Amino acid sequence: MPTVQHMVVVKFKPDLSRERIDGVFDQLREFWSRMAGITHYSGGPYSSPENLNQGYTHGFLVTFESPAARDAYLSHPEHQKVVSWILPLLDGVLAFDFEEP
Repeated sequence: MPTVQHMVVVKFKPDLSRERIDGVFDQLREFWSRMAGITHYSGGPYSSPENLNQGYTHGFLVTFESPAARDAYLSHPEHQKVVSWILPLLDGVLAFDFEEP
């Protein structure tokens, strides 16, 4: 069964402090650690010298053990809560998932 890589890049609003953004990532890591079906998670600020980020400031990657685990996560009430408190902090978001054999 394939795993799913769930990549998300975001543009935090420019008035958010570094401490607030760090706190968001702390909350996300705590949340991901409690969710079934996640085998890996990581995230942080953009750090490439290529400057191809088009204004996106941060990103994260979550690995799911299966497409079914990803689908359960997306519809989970706790995930919906995370989406509701993080979206107002953002000026943009891009999500992209792909499966690996």
